[in-house]
Amino acid sequence: MPKVIMYSTAVCPYCQRAEMLLKQRGVNEIEKIRIDMDPAQRDAMIAKTGRRTVPQIFIGDRHVGGFDDLAALDRDGGLLPLLAD
Repeated sequence: MPKVIMYSTAVCPYCQRAEMLLKQRGVNEIEKIRIDMDPAQRDAMIAKTGRRTVPQIFIGDRHVGGFDDLAALDRDGGLLPLLAD
């Protein structure tokens, strides 16, 4: 299973929903990068994604996006194959 990285904050309902969906799809480990505790990580997230909101999710080298993007990918049947790589 590819590495899953999620940029998040302490109080973020969409981060919690993304984590729950990923776990339902068999992801056991999510590397969380807390941008609220490290401003340099916020800057790095914006540079990598062009987005300012959390969560920002990476599966392997692919930027999936936020929770809505993750949920759409799952609905379209694209999440499980991505996790299987």
